[in-house]
Amino acid sequence: QVQLVESGGGSVQAGGSLRLSCAVFGYTAINACMGWFRQAPGKEREGVASIDVDGTTSYADSVKGRFTISKDNAKNTLYLQMNSLKPGDTAMYYCALTWTPVTAIQALGVMTRLQSAHWGQGTQVTVSS
Repeated sequence: QVQLVESGGGSVQAGGSLRLSCAVFGYTAINACMGWFRQAPGKEREGVASIDVDGTTSYADSVKGRFTISKDNAKNTLYLQMNSLKPGDTAMYYCALTWTPVTAIQALGVMTRLQSAHWGQGTQVTVSS
């Protein structure tokens, strides 16, 4: 059974940094396209960053230059380094995994609709001004 466990969320002031982690159990992350998604109250879940099996990454325009996604295959863990945080980044952040052969760019848009996708329980990020 595939299980994703996120950690690293918290409350920071604008301009601060956080590093999210997503540990993968029950599947080898190297074989999966993975991504970070977020959902603010009253809004739909949106793609933030993704990384495919080739290591190619893709980012939402709103986080380009501030967020960096990476994957440590030896530790079977996905990361999201978030710098220069803004109040607009406040949301519940989820990691996801799929073995459907999608590219990083595709994953940002389709992960929420893939039956093969597995999701973590989420970690809250709150950025105050």
